[in-house]
Amino acid sequence: MEHYNEQRKLALVSCLEVVLMSMRNTKYNLLVTKLDSLYDCTVRDCYEHPEYLKPALKEVYTEDCNSIIEQIKVHLGDLSNEDGLADFF
Repeated sequence: MEHYNEQRKLALVSCLEVVLMSMRNTKYNLLVTKLDSLYDCTVRDCYEHPEYLKPALKEVYTEDCNSIIEQIKVHLGDLSNEDGLADFF
């Protein structure tokens, strides 16, 4: 079970990074900096603390925030409907 949870975490973090970097690399770097300065965490840490991600996304990506979340869900496919990950969004 632990191995499966680690795979889900890796899938989510990878999707987050791919979608965010495809938007604009400078904004991704700004998001990383924002997470570090506000919460002393990384994008990977947002799996355990999803409450950190959305405010940082809204601050950095403003109007694009909801679009980004939808793109992440599309990249995750069926995983985005599983318990835990559905709550993440």
